[in-house]
Amino acid sequence: MNLHELKASEGSRRNRKRVGRGTSSGQGKTSGRGQKGQLARSGGKTRIGFEGGQMPLFRRMPKRGFKNINRKEYAIINLNDLNGFDEGTEVTTELLLKSGVIKKELAGVKLLATGELTKKLSVKVAKYSAAAKEAVEAAGGSIEVL
Repeated sequence: MNLHELKASEGSRRNRKRVGRGTSSGQGKTSGRGQKGQLARSGGKTRIGFEGGQMPLFRRMPKRGFKNINRKEYAIINLNDLNGFDEGTEVTTELLLKSGVIKKELAGVKLLATGELTKKLSVKVAKYSAAAKEAVEAAGGSIEVL
């Protein structure tokens, strides 16, 4: 089989309906839109969530809390994620990205104390928890804020 011999399976592709092409086509004159009214007009659609003038659900529901638009979101890593690196390695954001430990840098990397660290590492991150700092220093490593 070659690329030029490929064909779509039978019935998987249909011709589009050509509306407004005369009365004998079955979809002429009003083109399946009926007589007059909002839906017969071009652009005559309602927005998402419109309930015919009734107060929409998203406006009826109570709004609670506060959403900080300036919130910083950090890429989270744990102590056991660092065990994959060799002894004495300097762990930076670039190294974490390259090795696939984190997918995006976001506002920086935050180290949390889940798991155990078994190797002596030099860690450079944007933030860390107090327990994570203790664990890194207990393993003989150092931790630094970028």
